[in-house]
Amino acid sequence: MEQFRPAHVVQEDADLALALREGDEAAVRTLYDRFGGLVFTVAHRMLKERQRTEEVTQHVFLQAWRNADQFEPGRDFAPWLATIARRAAIDVLRREQRRPVGSLEVADLADSALVTVAPSSEQIEMVWSVRAAIEGLEPDEREIVKMQHLEGHTHAEIAERLDIAVGTVKSRSHRAHRRLANRLAHLQEQKS
Repeated sequence: MEQFRPAHVVQEDADLALALREGDEAAVRTLYDRFGGLVFTVAHRMLKERQRTEEVTQHVFLQAWRNADQFEPGRDFAPWLATIARRAAIDVLRREQRRPVGSLEVADLADSALVTVAPSSEQIEMVWSVRAAIEGLEPDEREIVKMQHLEGHTHAEIAERLDIAVGTVKSRSHRAHRRLANRLAHLQEQKS
């Protein structure tokens, strides 16, 4: 592949690599102008979200500047930067998979990361109406609604846990949701 690159491009990349090694900030800007789109595209294909992709893109160019001594003069920057971008995106995905997801019930209410907004009287009324409607269901229907909406279980998981047929879960769920809709119709009318 190297033989198809014009001599002036090879020389420009060699000069850019030397400038990076010497800590020239303008070289980082030049590198970004030339290869920012490539790095962004590689990261975005993996992360599929703009904000994380932009963060990874910035990280890649910082890494390129810090590790400029590892770049071989005479080589093309594109594959080197694409490799850094791919590895950085993989690192982000791995970090997110390892991040524990806990229940808010076990969160420390004094934690500064938690921001709470005082609920309005309408919100409080709505929450209590929904809770009361759920509590007013038949016990078997209430259990299915709670498992489905509060615990996030599928019909098949509920059937397995309760040792009943999936069809039974679906019919009880449908009946419960129909009753909830009737009992909570006033909330929908208030929004209108």
